Amino acid sequence: MASDIVTEVAPLGFPWRTQDPFLFCVYHDDAYPAGNAGLGPAASLRGRNLGNDFEGIDGWRMYHGEVVPGFPQHPHRGFETVTVVRRGLIDHSDSLGATARFGGGDAQWLTAGGGIVHSEMFPLLDDKQPNPLELFQIWLNLPAAKKMVPAYFSMIWREAIPRYLAHDSAGRVTEVNLVAGRLGDLVPPPPPPDSWAAEADSDLCIWTIKLAPHAEWTVPASTMAATRNLYFFRGSSVVVGGREITDHAAITVRSGVEVPLVNGPEETEILLLQARPIAEPVTQYGPFVMNSPAEIQQAMNDYRRTQFGGWPWPSDGPVHPKEAERFAQHAGGRIDKPGL
Repeated sequence: MASDIVTEVAPLGFPWRTQDPFLFCVYHDDAYPAGNAGLGPAASLRGRNLGNDFEGIDGWRMYHGEVVPGFPQHPHRGFETVTVVRRGLIDHSDSLGATARFGGGDAQWLTAGGGIVHSEMFPLLDDKQPNPLELFQIWLNLPAAKKMVPAYFSMIWREAIPRYLAHDSAGRVTEVNLVAGRLGDLVPPPPPPDSWAAEADSDLCIWTIKLAPHAEWTVPASTMAATRNLYFFRGSSVVVGGREITDHAAITVRSGVEVPLVNGPEETEILLLQARPIAEPVTQYGPFVMNSPAEIQQAMNDYRRTQFGGWPWPSDGPVHPKEAERFAQHAGGRIDKPGL
């Protein structure tokens, strides 16, 4: 059965390898220490290449941040980012004038379209305890017809993300959180209107799956056209479609078939990415994803000329006050908060 269902097993790298229409997935898992008065780490930064720190010293990274870890302003065109924050917080700001603080199970879905500049900073609010940060950032391509649509910013608060619970014959629980793609009668909030996920036949799913020790659950069949990958990133072992996996791995499975999962002795977590491919040429240069080298050159020229609307914030990596709760302020001023 394993040879029928599992078609490839590859080690997890950085970033995780994906299939069309997904461009890649980055898994950030940083054990930040207590924070200081500036919401950065209350620890020495000596030995770090500030502004380009990806070494993972002491279990955490500053990334492109110099005071607060994270990613100060940078441009995108031609694709979407889906950011699922499992632990910790992100302070977002962008060239549309939108800004937000989100995390702890929230997801942000950002259509870059014809161009946007944004920052993603990781404020360390607790000045007495560690500030762990764990998130997925998934880059999702846009078809050629939608690459130049207006940029669009949206939040999916954790309170609105459906949670599916299944019990096997021994009562062991599997929990599935649905950022995108329905499961049974559960339907998550809609994706942005120009997303590939908004196409009726895209069969796009972004699920996180948590299996209790020795739990058994079967992933429902996808459409025959979909690509499908399971990212086993936490736990000691899991049997996927009859094949035992003992190392964390990206597992490509056949489309159009059910995928039985049988967990090992520890709690296991898996990220599922599934969708019908866009099946168009992809040319990527850094933060720009288009269909041809000429379009990449145009994106670079447009960014130099327009800065994609400019940067309306007083710093390259703005953060909100320590006491700020989770919120989103959209372009035009509309305030969005969990539960509203």
